[in-house]
Order: sequence, then structure tokens, then C-alpha cells
Amino acid sequence: MPNVELNVSTASQGSHAVVTATGELDLYTAPRLQAALAGLLRDEADHIVVDLSGVEFCDSTGMNVLLAAMKRLKEQGGALELAAPRPAVKRILQVTGLDTVFTVSDAAPALDAG
Repeated sequence: MPNVELNVSTASQGSHAVVTATGELDLYTAPRLQAALAGLLRDEADHIVVDLSGVEFCDSTGMNVLLAAMKRLKEQGGALELAAPRPAVKRILQVTGLDTVFTVSDAAPALDAG
């Protein structure tokens, strides 16, 4: 069985942050994303965009991590947005009805350079 990684990087500008995930988001790799999101919540980011353009697979564990982060962010008065999910991830969102829960944009996020 191949060892599939999930790489997570964050970039923030003020209270806005972009989390870029690439690889597979599942039971084994979800804690990496959870740790990155938890760090941003601690730093009081009020708008987090999760760039899913590099995520090839996401299971229920990954979805739960995203849902929990969105819930915490909403409680703090912020918002979480999912950006550029691939067709496989978009399908999971549609099948579960989470496409109506999350704000989903087709474009990958870009932080302003200035």
C-alpha cells in the first residue's frame, strides 16, 4: 500500500488566512489539517480559506475536521470557506449535503500582495 502524504501549509495576512492542503485527507492525515486550523483559530484568524485544489481524496474524517473548524470559527464570529475542490471532493460535498453548509468557491484563493 502506498504511503500517501498530506502536505499542509498556511499563509496569513492580518486576520485572513489560506490553508493549502495537497494529497489525501483521511483518518491518518486529517490531524495535520486539524493542527493547522487549530493554530489559526488560536491566532484569531477570522476568515480562513481552505484551498482543496491539491486534495485528491477526502473521507468523513477530513470532512469532520473541516466542519469542526467552521463551527469554531463561526462561534468566534468568523467564516471558513472551501476553495477549488476537485471533482471527487466536490462530489462528497454534494452527496453529504455539505455543499449547502460550507461556502465553496471554484477559484483557488489568492492573498493580496499589498
